[in-house]
This record gives sequence, C-alpha cells and structure tokens, in this order.
Amino acid sequence: MAARTGSIRVLHFGLGPIGAAVVRQVAARKGFTIVGAVDIDPAKAGRDLGEVAGVGRRLKVAVSDDPRKAIKASTPDVVVLCTSSSMKSVLPQVETILKLKVPIVSTTEELSYPTRGNMRYARVIHELAKKSRVAVLSTGVNPGFVMDALPIMLTGVCERVDAIRVDRIQDARVRRLPFQQKIGAGLTREAFQKKVDEGSVRHVGLAESVSMIADALGWKLTRITDDIQPKIAALTVASEFLSVEPGYVCGIVQDGIGYRGDEAVITLHMEAYLGAPESYDAVQISGSPAITSKIAGGVHGDIATASIVVNSLPKVLDVAPGLHTMRDMPLPSFYGGVR
Repeated sequence: MAARTGSIRVLHFGLGPIGAAVVRQVAARKGFTIVGAVDIDPAKAGRDLGEVAGVGRRLKVAVSDDPRKAIKASTPDVVVLCTSSSMKSVLPQVETILKLKVPIVSTTEELSYPTRGNMRYARVIHELAKKSRVAVLSTGVNPGFVMDALPIMLTGVCERVDAIRVDRIQDARVRRLPFQQKIGAGLTREAFQKKVDEGSVRHVGLAESVSMIADALGWKLTRITDDIQPKIAALTVASEFLSVEPGYVCGIVQDGIGYRGDEAVITLHMEAYLGAPESYDAVQISGSPAITSKIAGGVHGDIATASIVVNSLPKVLDVAPGLHTMRDMPLPSFYGGVR
C-alpha cells in the first residue's frame, strides 16, 4: 500500500463529550485538517469549533446546524459521526453523508456489529455506501476493542478455543457525566429499574460484541442474554459531577452471555461504578493454549474511544466500499501523520 500523502480533511458531526474529545485529538495531531463541524444544538451553532470543543484556541471553523450544507461547502475526506447509540436514530444522518459520497467513522454502538434487530438498517447503510463507493465504520473502546476485537486477536495463537470470558471493571469517577448518568449513578433501586426497563440505563454493545466474537470463531449461538443489575453504594462516594449516598445506586453490573445449547461459551462481564477499588480489563480464553491477559488500570473509556476513532480515520479511506466492523478492518494502530 502506498504511503499516504497530504493531510486528511475531517468534518466533525456531533459535538458532545466524545465528539469534542475527538476534535481535540484531531486538532493536536499531524496529518489532519479540520474543515467542518455540525451540531444540532442551537447553543453551539455559529460558534467557533475550538471554543465549543474546548481546544484552547480558535480553529477558524464555525459550527453549522445543516450537515448537507456544511459537507458540500467543506468537501471533507471523512466525517466523524458522534451523535447517538441507536442505528435507527443515526440512519438519516448516515444517509445524508453517504449521498454526498463521504466515508464515515462513527461511535454508534449498535452499528459496530449489527445484530438481527438492526440488520435492516445495516443493509441500507451497506448498499448506500457501496453505491457511493465509500466505507463506513463504527468503533470505540467498547464495543470496538476491549470486549471484542482484543479477545478475537488473542485467539489467533490458539489451536482450540472452548470458551471466552472478558471482564471490564471501571471506576466510573473518571468518566464523563453522561456516562455516569447512563450507568444510573445516584438513582434509587426503583428509579434504576424503571430506567433499565425504558432502555435509558444500560451499556449498549454487549450483544454486538458477543455476536462479533462468535462469528469470528465460527460459532453458531443459540441465544444471547443481556442482564443488568444495580451496584449499591455501601459508603458515600463522589465524583467531580455528583455524590451518591449509601443505599443508592453507584453504577451498573451487566453481563452479556452467548450460549451454544445450554453452555455459556462467551461471557462479557462489565462493572462500572463510582468507587471501584480496581479498574482493569481482563481476557480469559479456555482452550489450547489457555490464555489469561490483564490490563492493569484498565483502558480509559473516553480517551480510548476518541483515540480509536482518530486512528481509524486513515484506515477507513483505504478499505473497500461498504459497511465495515473492527473484525474485518486492518489492525488498529496509532496514527501520527505522514513523516
């Protein structure tokens, strides 16, 4: 593959905490030029992107509330889409971008590895991307790396795999406020369960990650479960954003499990709560050879999600048109621009 020449022109669509973190990385790295920005929030429209994203300097790029107009005016090489976890919600945005023939790197969890319920949206995106001759990828730290791409890669040295377990334990005090709210921190048990039932408190992506692992290993699963329980504070615990008293919810315990018959062969266990005594990511592969790998301290979710998005920008420009996942993308790596 020939070395890339010239700077990659980037338009940022969605300027919440993760979208803004991506902006800051792109602005700080060689090899990228920010040419446009879009957000539907009226309080952001018209302002300089550097101010909105907390870059610390003006970027001389005004935030627009009209994606079609902004893309046509700035002619980006790629759009970073950070707006929603729901594939159904982002579909109109994706269609707008693809009809203008621009590749996409997204943080939409449901798009990371479409499951049966979202397959109809995935097919629309895949066909439109092929028609427009550009690629689409959704990625992040989870889904996208620690609970799917990483364990898949580790099985590459195995002659036999019987089962996989991934544990992701996080002290959520270091995460952004929307994440702390998404795991139910500060709620009563009753309010937590109500929001779980509504779908507003949960980690999106475990079923997608289980499916990605199973397909990579050639396993046909009979069912996938996704169980959510509250983590209750025993002592008062606080983050920069909120305080949780004893007896209230300080976070979430969630298990995504893939079964072959009655046997659990893929277990993804996640605990994210304020005050976790140890953060880590661990992969256990039962097989030959048996493998246990642990990342002490864990992978920081917000930094890592922004990083893997940025590092995927040059790679999405070099793959075939269509919808891609981290399972079929080139090996991810840090991108520091052309030297």
